Amino acid sequence: MHTQKRETMLTFRPSRVALALASVVAAAGLAAAPTSAATETWWQAAGATWTQAEIPDGSGTTLHADILRPTDLPAGAKTPVILSIGPYFNHSGQLGPYGDIPGEDAPYTPTGTNAPSNRFQDFIDGTNLFRQGYSYVMVDLPGYGGSTGCQDWAGPVEQGAVKTAVQWAASQPWSTGHVGMYGKSYDAMTGVMGEAVQPKGLDAIVAQEPVYDSYDYLYTNGVRFENSVGTPALYDGIAFTPGQTSDSAQYNVNSVNPVSDPTCSFTYWADQAADNNHESPYWKQRDLAAEAAGHKIPFFLTQGFLENNTKPDPIAWQFFNSLKGPKHAWFGMWDHIRGNDVTEGDDKAPEPWFDEVMAFYNHYVKGEPFSDPNADTNKYPAVAVETSDGTWRAEQQWPPLDSTGYTTKLTPGIYTDGFNAADSEDADPNDTTGQGVWTISPPLPHPAHFSGIPSTTLEVTSEVADSDLSVDVYEIDAKDSALLLSRYAYLLPKGESKFSMQLYGNDWLIPAGDRIGVLVTSANDGWWSPTPTETPVTVDSGTITLPFLRYERSARDNLVGYKTPTRLGQWLSGNGSITLAASTITAATDPSFALPPAERPAPAGFNSGAYGVGLPVSHPSRRRTARNRR
Repeated sequence: MHTQKRETMLTFRPSRVALALASVVAAAGLAAAPTSAATETWWQAAGATWTQAEIPDGSGTTLHADILRPTDLPAGAKTPVILSIGPYFNHSGQLGPYGDIPGEDAPYTPTGTNAPSNRFQDFIDGTNLFRQGYSYVMVDLPGYGGSTGCQDWAGPVEQGAVKTAVQWAASQPWSTGHVGMYGKSYDAMTGVMGEAVQPKGLDAIVAQEPVYDSYDYLYTNGVRFENSVGTPALYDGIAFTPGQTSDSAQYNVNSVNPVSDPTCSFTYWADQAADNNHESPYWKQRDLAAEAAGHKIPFFLTQGFLENNTKPDPIAWQFFNSLKGPKHAWFGMWDHIRGNDVTEGDDKAPEPWFDEVMAFYNHYVKGEPFSDPNADTNKYPAVAVETSDGTWRAEQQWPPLDSTGYTTKLTPGIYTDGFNAADSEDADPNDTTGQGVWTISPPLPHPAHFSGIPSTTLEVTSEVADSDLSVDVYEIDAKDSALLLSRYAYLLPKGESKFSMQLYGNDWLIPAGDRIGVLVTSANDGWWSPTPTETPVTVDSGTITLPFLRYERSARDNLVGYKTPTRLGQWLSGNGSITLAASTITAATDPSFALPPAERPAPAGFNSGAYGVGLPVSHPSRRRTARNRR
């Protein structure tokens, strides 16, 4: 997904629709222009030839595909296929009038040269994909790029398109019948769709920072995220955008929703904006994690603990842990970036990402045997986890096997459901911070490793319906600086209510002498877009269960060569903190706060399955410098 808190809040401008439609009219009589033989294109330099295809899905929609095949193989040579499907592969750019153009407010200005999307050129160059014997296919979801039809936010239409696209790629005469999926953000969510719908021929999925449940990207227990209106409008804008002026007339007619389906875009926006009920039939159809539970297609996942876009929602871990096939993951201190990035679009950390991805594909898609399945030093970990000091370690699973919950009673009290409640300085600096009902621990007598998913149960009384509530967990240092570790929100009914919820997961080292603080307050407006009632909310009672590791993780267990994302330094330097008054800490300290005991050395054989996925170290691949990507 693309709408981000603070960094990139994109809004829909109707004037851009007129620009896009005008471009369709201008392009309607133009045929696709051939690539100049005098200039080597990026895909030719990577060792590929480009063709296009139309894929009927059986329901009246035609999907458009860009196909890149190895130049050094005969035209009919069979290869395994890596496929990406999503909204970002339009020939005129990933974000239509919103992106890939200098200046956020620039109009749609096509270059005139039609070409396949270079969205994942970093992946193609970084893996030397074509010279490793793979084909790469990019498919436009319905309503985007050169595909007809209507987008439906990961609903039945898009899930059906994923199934059609994969099975088409597997059935081509130049395909071995084995397909892997690759993507980040929306085209990683289509990977989750692939796991859910189980198309024939799909052998492995690599999904970086996906959405697992469409509802949880726009709402949290009824509370709107600040992008709940803007993001659907953004994707309408992407769908409105035609291709290049040199694309075929049919491509450009297909690419603009108002031409192919005049009611589509408004319906797409209204269905989401009008429905904050997770239990409604609309959202149940888009709960991909529930659909995929128990499925066995090998899955390689990345998820950032500090994500401000596709968040570290509890559903992320529920989804991953529910899978029954081979699985592999990177979990760590980043936001909305690719495995080869340290900040969005920089491609500064290609190793070991691309080697690890290709080891995954080479075994599960190409069918190469593991070189030495009994040598742990030759394998990548089942789960690679980065914690708050920037070190990485191997785990058999996450939350880790020894993650243990410690339950504390929360202090009763009253807060006002008001505007401008902030949980960190990452939000608007003019917001109020730290106001609400606090429960704070004494200083920790020893270091602790916070690792897992907190949960809370609350009994609350709201004077009116639709008051906002959020629960925030902090580490508080000796200087009274409170660093945000976890959060979640809930929209309250009128009167008394009792409910339980899990919070965002995290993996954080807390030094001796620091405290743990829990704040119950109005919904944090740095993440959510609440409509406060300006009425009191009474926290009658409640508990919180916080996860800590029982066993030490030795420096000998650290993984070498993994990245340190920029987001971690930003968070530690103040973006994730607020400063509390000393009097607040004194008044809220609860001597009975449940703290974990000191960590003990791990018993022999503990976490022995950390390398159980058995990914071999692949040979280093030749790489070119890749351009920035979203």
